[in-house]
Amino acid sequence: MTTDATTHGGVRESIYTTELVPPQERRNYWRQALSQAFGTVDISVPTDAYCGTVRTTSLGRLRAVTVEGDGMALRRSHRTAAGEDEEECVVLKLLDAGVAQVEQDGRKGRIQPGDIFVYDTTRPVRLDLPRSFRIKSLVLPWGTLGLRDTQVNQITASPFRPDSSLGGLLSPFITRLVDDAAAFPPHTYELMALNAVDLLGTLADEWVSRTSAQAPEKPQSLLLRVQSFIDEELADPALSPAHIARVHHISLRYLHKLFQAEGISVSRWILQRRLEACRRDLLHHQMKGLTIAAVAHQRGFASAAHFSRSFRAAYGVSPSEWRKSQQPSPDQPGDGAGL
Repeated sequence: MTTDATTHGGVRESIYTTELVPPQERRNYWRQALSQAFGTVDISVPTDAYCGTVRTTSLGRLRAVTVEGDGMALRRSHRTAAGEDEEECVVLKLLDAGVAQVEQDGRKGRIQPGDIFVYDTTRPVRLDLPRSFRIKSLVLPWGTLGLRDTQVNQITASPFRPDSSLGGLLSPFITRLVDDAAAFPPHTYELMALNAVDLLGTLADEWVSRTSAQAPEKPQSLLLRVQSFIDEELADPALSPAHIARVHHISLRYLHKLFQAEGISVSRWILQRRLEACRRDLLHHQMKGLTIAAVAHQRGFASAAHFSRSFRAAYGVSPSEWRKSQQPSPDQPGDGAGL
């Protein structure tokens, strides 16, 4: 059931517990409780008799959350991560008890008690907790952070151990802030929230500086590198924005922003480059013996029909008409004639 309590300073605390919920209703109740704290999630729990408690305290725009319960698997998919009605957030978590595995941005992190890790609610994430656990979290809206996507993307699903300098600094801070959140007066929790944002920024900067000695790449340079990669990988029919973002260690959202600045989508750019390559190939003497379908296949088109439709839409003629129109007529002299 849910209990709401208001403490001094007007801080609102919500507690969700399955203790008094009928066993057959607990699975749905637990999903709703977690969605209230972290945004829409899909969960798997072993039985309908699942037990757990979620305590959420609002600290201005920041939320302090403690979750404890039996083992479960939590997932935010592409669909749920793109919900327009939800606030986009970064979640900073401390695993207080149990073990976990988190997956995001192509990384898998094995989390031990005392470890700190981060995930972004705007992108798909999976969190597996195979046995009883307790996690303390700070939910930070993107609008409060002042960080770039690429900064947060570098640290998602990466555990920070309690014996590291950053982990040792953040662990007691998160514990104190989450445990005592309801007791803070407004001027204190606002300051603590700002400190949490600053510490997350420090975490991101420190991690990036440790993993790369280079300064952050300028957007235009990164865009050119991505475009060059696309040209090299056109033959791969599985080439996709998600794959490109993963290879370049940037978020999918940031990749789309790079191309939006050029007035084109990533998928449209890939299609355009494939069509241009096919148009050249259709005229190349080494490709003369290949069928149009074979030429299209070599440039990553899975369907000859899709290629033909796309080619006609782009150039106003079919691929066969284009190839024929560029061939010398029987009456036209060949190379070296007339001299």
